[in-house]
Amino acid sequence: MRFRVWPADRLRSVDPRLADAALALGVTAAAAVVGGQYTPAGWPPFDTTAYLLTACVALPLAARRSAPVFALIASCLGYACYLAAGYQPSLNFWAPAAALYGVAARRPPRTAAACAALCGAVVFWSGLAVPEIGLTTTVVQALGVPAVVWMFGNGARVLDERNGQLAALTARLHREQEWRERQAVSEEQRRIARELHDVVAHHMAVINVQAGMGGYVFATAPEQARAALGTISETSQEALRELRRILTLLRSAADIEDGEAGRAPYAPIPGLAGLGDVAERVRAAGVAVDLRTDGAPRPLPPGVELCAYRVVQEALTNVIKHARHAAVTVLVCYRPHALLVTITDDGAEGGEDRPDPANVAPGPGHGLIGMRERAKLYGGTVEAGPRTEGGFRVRLTLPVAAGPSPGPRRDGPPA
Repeated sequence: MRFRVWPADRLRSVDPRLADAALALGVTAAAAVVGGQYTPAGWPPFDTTAYLLTACVALPLAARRSAPVFALIASCLGYACYLAAGYQPSLNFWAPAAALYGVAARRPPRTAAACAALCGAVVFWSGLAVPEIGLTTTVVQALGVPAVVWMFGNGARVLDERNGQLAALTARLHREQEWRERQAVSEEQRRIARELHDVVAHHMAVINVQAGMGGYVFATAPEQARAALGTISETSQEALRELRRILTLLRSAADIEDGEAGRAPYAPIPGLAGLGDVAERVRAAGVAVDLRTDGAPRPLPPGVELCAYRVVQEALTNVIKHARHAAVTVLVCYRPHALLVTITDDGAEGGEDRPDPANVAPGPGHGLIGMRERAKLYGGTVEAGPRTEGGFRVRLTLPVAAGPSPGPRRDGPPA
């Protein structure tokens, strides 16, 4: 013989109302069959009235989930009528107890206590209908049966409440996780946008200026035009290297393992040591840049150096866009607990003897926003605004861990 086992998910998918209806019909049928086949001595036989009263006791169990209090009251009243008619008590004894379990599992303890008292009363009456069991057993039965049923039903209610709280907490954690994922994606998008903006804006601004200058002096100063083309070539190569580095970081580890493992896939992250190259490119675009260092240079965290590098790069790019004929001073100050970087221009404008053939369109203003976002990531600040004596100043302050004691003050370009 082969037995079929239903999967747990199919058992859970059964409608609870159908289960209650099946329980009510099963209890009714069992009591009717046993009552019709077995009649103890001294008790009246099962007749039509007994069958009807049995149905009145057991059928209300079909509503023990949707209306548990009503089901208990109806079952207890039916059982009381059944006892009053003088039929055997044991046949319908458990129907009120099953109805009480439904109340205890779905209603507050105060309601369940009142219903337990009603159930205990009819159980006590059923004990009195059988003098042979004695008063003591009747009292214990009237107190013990409702108490045990209430204990199990209340445990099911508490468990159901905890399951509901757990489900709500799980849903809340799921929503919070989705929110954090969206925040992480948004932050990553902003970070990538900052990197691309800094790389593309700076290098394209230099290329734009050099291309305009080369075209302007192509016929009159071929050597200067050739030098501009050389600067364009070097700047574009560096831009490609940085873009390749960014794009490689965006690729998955699996892509890198497929034939690229074992060799450096991208250039090192730019740092303060690369400010000299940035200054040279900007000088080639026609901007006078004076790069100075105050304090003893020391190794800093790569993120801090990259932040300072990008801020200087963006500030010089803005000078190329908005004040290409200004003189710029970049001062990098190493302090025991901070790194200070100041980019200042004098705001000078070009004249007839200083032609400006380049066509660098002003940006939408994301540069300063990117500077502040970078500085905020490392607990720093960026102050930017016009100077009273003319020009513009950008000041970056980044907290850093204390380093070795600074050496003698040193002004001028770094070695």
